[in-house]
Amino acid sequence: MKQKDDMVIVSAVRTPFSKFDTAMMDIPSIDLAVMVMKEAMQRVKITPPEVDLVYYGSCMAAEYSLEHNIPGRQATLLAGFPHTNISLTMDRACCSSLTTMRLGIQAIKAKEAQILLSVGSDNMPRAPHLAPAARRGVRLGNMMLIDYLFELGYKAKGFAPVALDAGHVALEYGISREMQDEWGLISQERVAKAYADGKFKIGEELMPVIIPQKKGAPIEIVKDESPRKTSLDALAKLPTIYGSPTVTAGNAPPMSAGATANLIMTREEAEKRGLTPLGTIKTNVCIATIAREMATAPAIAIKKALDKTGLKLEDMKLIEINEAFAAVVLVSTKILANNDENKWQEIKEKTNVNGGALAIGHPVGASAGRITMTALYELKRRGGGYAVAAICGGLGQSEAVIIEV
Repeated sequence: MKQKDDMVIVSAVRTPFSKFDTAMMDIPSIDLAVMVMKEAMQRVKITPPEVDLVYYGSCMAAEYSLEHNIPGRQATLLAGFPHTNISLTMDRACCSSLTTMRLGIQAIKAKEAQILLSVGSDNMPRAPHLAPAARRGVRLGNMMLIDYLFELGYKAKGFAPVALDAGHVALEYGISREMQDEWGLISQERVAKAYADGKFKIGEELMPVIIPQKKGAPIEIVKDESPRKTSLDALAKLPTIYGSPTVTAGNAPPMSAGATANLIMTREEAEKRGLTPLGTIKTNVCIATIAREMATAPAIAIKKALDKTGLKLEDMKLIEINEAFAAVVLVSTKILANNDENKWQEIKEKTNVNGGALAIGHPVGASAGRITMTALYELKRRGGGYAVAAICGGLGQSEAVIIEV
């Protein structure tokens, strides 16, 4: 039953997600965020002064540090928001752009705001090498550079690379390298079919990224750059990475640039403005678990979301679990199936039906917003229903959202 205080998404948009070494790699994540912020508002004729909060998720701190800090505040000013706008930058690893949604909705429920713009943006290929010794100076000899992206873990403080943890946890749940490669192929094939069927298109989930050139026509990017044709034989030949027993470049996502924005308000506010909601947010939840067991975290968050709403997994027409690794999707869906092989297969068939980050890419701060809108638009195509979207984050974190169309 519809209620006036329902939280609804009235606009949802993202940029295409880049490959590692293409034209988007030179666009600051702040600028990518400005693009989606403007587009999300323009689609529903909302102006910057009407938006109370901009909550901005990003976790590639070394990249946005090239523009110093507070990327959320910088983006709001660059996007034409008034100086009085309240913004907040959040880093909850890959969960960040669902954290922005969850906390922003809490502010609306507390009547501290009426309209929220939930944003996520990162440009992983632009992350610089770090020279920690340069401040003191090097009198003689070589200077060490640290690759911020290498191993993508937290080894400086004694934690393992996330690929290493994911691989070991997958094996503990009986999920082999071959099964992970198979999911990698499935993701690529589902994304290819989604594009062939016209599902990822400009004007719905996607907006174009236009890059002016000094000479000649601008570069126009209108689709995700990473999807590719592959095979199980090709995937099987790839070496594992970072000491992981199972994770390879084929069953892990490419490092990408990209941004997402979801515009949220109450149903009452949407009706007052004559806006038709894309969907209703039934609940947002967060969890944390054992740091090395990140691959299990989406399952825990999904169970918490279902418990909070009284809904069951069988009520979900669609499931989105971010493909931080194939291991994450397979471990979490197996947990949700309670080790029932038939049920596991049923769950996998409605999980990431249009593919996922293994093919699309994973600009970490933006991906939680992406899985939310991907589920939203697909529910609309299927005539409505419920969907749950969940994402893992470094060191055993997760966020989940249940939406209804």
